[in-house]
Amino acid sequence: MAAAGAAFLSALPDRQLMALTRADAVYAAGFRAPDGSYGIATATERGEIVARIALPARAHGLATCQATGRCAAFARRPGTFAMIFDAVLAKPVTIIHTPPERHFYGHGKFSPDGHLLYASENHFAENRGVIGVYDARNDFARIGELDAYGIGTHDMSVSDDGTRLIIANGGIATHPDFGRTKLNLDEMQPSLVLVDAQSGALVQKHSLPPALSRLSTRHIDLADKGRIWFACQYEGSRNDHPPLTGYFAEGDDIQFIDLPEPVTEALGHYIGAIAVNRRENIVGLASPKGGTLLLLNSRTGAIIGQRKIQDAAGVAPATGTIAASSYGGLLAQTISPLAWDQHLVRL
Repeated sequence: MAAAGAAFLSALPDRQLMALTRADAVYAAGFRAPDGSYGIATATERGEIVARIALPARAHGLATCQATGRCAAFARRPGTFAMIFDAVLAKPVTIIHTPPERHFYGHGKFSPDGHLLYASENHFAENRGVIGVYDARNDFARIGELDAYGIGTHDMSVSDDGTRLIIANGGIATHPDFGRTKLNLDEMQPSLVLVDAQSGALVQKHSLPPALSRLSTRHIDLADKGRIWFACQYEGSRNDHPPLTGYFAEGDDIQFIDLPEPVTEALGHYIGAIAVNRRENIVGLASPKGGTLLLLNSRTGAIIGQRKIQDAAGVAPATGTIAASSYGGLLAQTISPLAWDQHLVRL
C-alpha cells in the first residue's frame, strides 16, 4: 500500500479499497473473461479481485520488479507483444513488440535493480532461442539479445545478484507458420543453462541425457543459496515414469527428484508451473492436466503435501504455504468469473 501511494488508494472504489486494506498478500495473473476477452487482474490472497486491465490477446507468464513496482505480462507463444504496467494497475501501460523473425515464449524477468527486462524469445528463422534485452529506463527499447544456447527457450530467471541468467530450454522446435505445433519430438534437445548476464558468455549447460530427450525443461524458480528448481513436461509414452522435477546450482550437476509412480501419474506427466516459498522452504508444483498441486521440501525434495485441484494453473508463495489458481476461476478459496491463466505471481 505504501508503494502504491495515496493517489492510487483514493481512486479505488470502496469495495476494492476494503479488499486491499484487509489483504496480507496481493497476486496478479492473466485471465480470460466470460465474454472471451483477455486481461490481467490483481487479487488478494482470499481471491478477491482488486483491479484489472485488458490485454490485446492471451498472456502467459508475468515478471515483477520489487525495485520499481512494475510488472510485465508476456504474450503466449507465438505472440509478439508484452505489456508493462504499474503493479497496482494505476498508471498507463507500455506495450512492446519483438523485432522481425522473433516471438515471445511467454516468460521474462527484470534485473534486480529494475534497469533491464529480459525476455525469452524464439529466433524462428534460425531455430534457436535468444534472450531479448529491453531498457526499462528508455521506454523498454530493445537494446540487444543474448544467445540462450538452446532451442525452445521457455522460462528464464535472473540470479539474486544479477550476474547470471538462468534459462530453461525446453528443446522443442516451433515456427509461427505452424502455430503451436511441436516440430521435432523425435529430436528434442532440452537443457538448463547459466549465462553471464553482462557478456552473454555460456557459464554452464546441462543437456539432458538421451534417455530423457523427451523431457522438456520448462519452468524454473530460485531457492536459497543459489539452488535452482526446475519443472518439466514429458512428451514421451504415458507408460513411462520420468522424473518431472529437480534442482541444480552453479558448479553442480542436476539432481532429479524420484517421485513415486502414483504421484507422477497424478501429475499427468506434466508440471505447468513452479514456485518456491523461500521463507517456508516449500516448492509448489501445479499440473493442469493432472489436476494436482504438489508441495515439496525445497531443501530435501521430500513430499510434504498433495492436493487435487481441477485444472490447477498458477502457483506463488503465500503465508506459510503455496497459493494456487485454476483455469476454473479458483484462487485460494474463492471462485471468480475469471478463468485464471497458467501463471500466478505475488506482488
